[in-house]
Amino acid sequence: MLAGDAAHIVPPTGAKGMNLALADVRRLAPALAAAVLEGDGRLLDAYSDACLRRIWRAEEFSTYMTQMLHPHPSDDFENGVQLARLRQAVTVRSATETLARNYVDLSSIDLAGG
Repeated sequence: MLAGDAAHIVPPTGAKGMNLALADVRRLAPALAAAVLEGDGRLLDAYSDACLRRIWRAEEFSTYMTQMLHPHPSDDFENGVQLARLRQAVTVRSATETLARNYVDLSSIDLAGG
C-alpha cells in the first residue's frame, strides 16, 4: 500500500500534497486495522480504487493551477491562454466559486465514493 506523495503520479500543488496524504492515511488506517485485527482484507483490496477518484481530481486541479500561475517565458500563446484563465477566475462568479471549492475541499469526492 502506498500513501501520500508516493502514491501520486505528479506531486500535487496548491497545498494538496499533505491533504491527499492525510486522506490516504485516513482510508488506509481502518483498512490495515481490519486486515490485522479481524483478518478482513476487503478494505485493503478496495483501497486504491477508493482513492483514485479523489487523487485524479486533485491532480487535474494541480495541473490547472500550475498552468494558470506559472508563466511561460518564451511562449506567447501559452501566456495568452494563462491570462485568459486568470481573468476568468477573478471575473466570472461561477469560475471563482469552482476554483475556491476545488482549492479548499476535494475530500467530499472520496469518502462516500461519489
